[in-house]
Amino acid sequence: MPLSPPVERSCLHNRTYDFQGYQRADGLWDIEGRIVDTKTYAFANQDRGAIPPGEALHDMSIRLTIDEDFKVIDIEAVTDYSPFTICPNVTPNFKRMIGAEIKSGWSRQVRKALGGVEGCTHLVELLIAMATVAFQTLYPVRAAKAAERPSGQRPGLLETCHAFATDSPIVKRSWPEFYTGGDKQEAQK
Repeated sequence: MPLSPPVERSCLHNRTYDFQGYQRADGLWDIEGRIVDTKTYAFANQDRGAIPPGEALHDMSIRLTIDEDFKVIDIEAVTDYSPFTICPNVTPNFKRMIGAEIKSGWSRQVRKALGGVEGCTHLVELLIAMATVAFQTLYPVRAAKAAERPSGQRPGLLETCHAFATDSPIVKRSWPEFYTGGDKQEAQK
């Protein structure tokens, strides 16, 4: 279902996110993300001079290299366009994430290591969003591991979103032994 029709308006700002997930030949995985901000009007910038419509105000990318356990093996952050010439100076700080694991608390880990003056708001936002891309990219690995899950072991997806709530019809259908809805007895038959 699309959004409802808007009132008459003029677009002033465009932000584009772009993500890809790759399986590497060496058994690792690369998750790449990019954020690009543009304006629909020209404006003055103290560090860059006049920025014409459509020229990137922000153009930043991250390559996150992880193993199949979601451990960060390497990370590269780059700033191609920014409003200030000093912005690219912070990208080496992103190496602090090496050794971290994408799991519950990922956003908190990223903000602790790279929040405030230790990072870049845009790159931090991008890195946090890359976690879900990592999970989608490694789905084949996760699905194979889930198939090997011993009977009675709780699936890791439970309670991670609305669809996987233990009282949802999805859990009732897929993992009836963990279903907590109203007709639990019926679900376990």
